[in-house]
Amino acid sequence: MDLATERRLLQAAVAAACLVPLAMGALSLALGPAILRGIGAGAPIDLDSHFRYLSGLLLGVGLVFASCIPAIERNSGRFRTMGFVIVAGGLGRLLSLVDEGIPGSGHLFGLAMELGVVPALMLWQRRLAAAAARPALRQAQG
Repeated sequence: MDLATERRLLQAAVAAACLVPLAMGALSLALGPAILRGIGAGAPIDLDSHFRYLSGLLLGVGLVFASCIPAIERNSGRFRTMGFVIVAGGLGRLLSLVDEGIPGSGHLFGLAMELGVVPALMLWQRRLAAAAARPALRQAQG
């Protein structure tokens, strides 16, 4: 596969993956903790505040990942940093699973994204960035 095709495929995969934090961040900001199974309306104010704060962070993460898409091969630092943030959150979710039990399917989907899809995208982006840098390096040396 040529570099341009691989670049477009990675861009499409990241764009699709960005839909999760963008949609859930926006929806969770709007609805608050009532979006969670078993919470309902009337959650404690501190829980609502913290939940919406974290939802705003999730939305922000999605926006930063989306900002990497146009020049995906040149945004390694930003992409890697956001990826590590997501993996750290996934490890927290995994700790909850071990300590408290198996959550609902939406949270299991999140766990798969955080500890499976995002690390895979990070590796793919790293490989693409290295491949894209090789011709530039040869040209600079020549």
